[in-house]
This record gives sequence, structure tokens and C-alpha cells, in this order.
Amino acid sequence: FAGYISQVLKNYTDHACDGEYVSLRCPHRTTISIQSSFYGRIVPSHQLCPSRYPHSYATLIKEDVACSVGTSLQKMLDECQDRRSCQFLVNSRLFGTDPCPGTGKYLLVWYKCRPNEYKSKVACEDDKLRLSCKKSMVIAIYSAIFGRTQGGSLECPYQNLGMPMIECQSATALQLMIKRCHGKRSCSIYASTYEFGDPCYPGIQKHLNVIYTCDNTPLLLPVDETEPPGLSSSSSSSSMEPVGVGTEMALLSNILAAYAFIT
Repeated sequence: FAGYISQVLKNYTDHACDGEYVSLRCPHRTTISIQSSFYGRIVPSHQLCPSRYPHSYATLIKEDVACSVGTSLQKMLDECQDRRSCQFLVNSRLFGTDPCPGTGKYLLVWYKCRPNEYKSKVACEDDKLRLSCKKSMVIAIYSAIFGRTQGGSLECPYQNLGMPMIECQSATALQLMIKRCHGKRSCSIYASTYEFGDPCYPGIQKHLNVIYTCDNTPLLLPVDETEPPGLSSSSSSSSMEPVGVGTEMALLSNILAAYAFIT
């Protein structure tokens, strides 16, 4: 379960030079969700994807380091979105017109692994958000946003009080939701600035949007919250032995919270 959740939360990055295969893959019960893509060249070849031509030939052609195509994201969506894995050969013909002939290019892809089955819940500012799973299943948080998005929310319509429609989001929403709800059968939290802070200008209405899934993990029990979870400074990853489900869950909660904060 720890490995599954850490892979779901992780932001993946992959790259391939011209003439190489790019291969994206997600774990069981998840699919690829493309976040961003770039094809072209913005750094010299000695830093990334060296030229395939002989050095004497390469010096005759001025390398273009301001070269990109606008179709890379759509191509990645066409090839890989909502699949568990995808693989294809990278070359300029794949993306249409070559924007810089004679310059070796590369593909950069950023993606996440989205659970096949997930739920979404929204709470308007100062309302309580409740998440729950069936018996023997526990909550696994995929994403959390507190603030105001450009698209707004149908559940929490934006009332124009003379404030500009500016996107603003809490940087710690995911970390807090993992801490409160991860690994539990049910949980609740108020969509308030007291919990999440205020990432927006005063007066802007906010909402909390959480995407989660319920995982069938009978061995995973909630953390005993009478003792705050902690990692011993004298322990190492090689010496961490299972000492009970409660301790394992405490360690996992700390690791996930740290990972979300770093991300």
C-alpha cells in the first residue's frame, strides 16, 4: 500500500532524444495523466542529447537553442493519456513540421498516475468536508486544492463583489489532507482559512476540492493518535523492521507528509 500511494502521489518526468523510444508506465489500477510536455531544444547539445552527427559536420550548422513545437502536449495526450503504459519513437515527423532542421531535439514529459476509480468532493468555504469508505477500505488522497481556480466550482458559484477573478491555491492543502485522512475509513475537515491559511486576497471566496480513492487494504489500520507519529533519528531504512501495524502506519504517514511537502 505504501508503494502504491507513493507512486500515485509522485510526479513523474521522462525524456528521450531524437531516435530514442520514450516509455511511460504507471502501476496497477492507475492510468497516465499527462501534465505537461516539451519537444525541441532549449539547452546546448553538450548538456542534453548530444548531436548524432560527426563533430566536423555539427560545427557547420548553427545549433538552435530556442526551438520548440506547439503540438507536443496534444501529441502526448493522443498517445498516452488514460493508458497504463505507452511507448513510441521520438522524431520530428511525429510532431509535424520540423521547427529547426539540422538541430537534434528531445522530448520532455511530465505526468502523474491517476487511480482508475476515484471520487471527487467539494466543500465551499467554512463548510465541512466529509470523506468515507466502505468497511475494510481506507482513504487514499490523490489531490487536494483549497482556494479559487479559474474554472470556479459549480457547487460554490463565485459571487462577484468587485474582486478580480484570480486563481489562488494553498500550497499545503495536499499535505494537510494526507495528514488528516490518509489510511482512515472516514474523516472530516472544515474548508476554512483556519485550517489551510488564506492563499487569496481578502474577500475572495474559496472552496476545497479533494480527489481520493478507497483502497481495499484490510491490514492497514488507523494511526493511534494518542501518540504523535515520529521517526527515530537513530533508525535507518535498512534497519526498519515491522513492529506492528500502528507503527508502520505512523511511519508511512510521516513519509507521505514529508513527500507532499517536498513536492
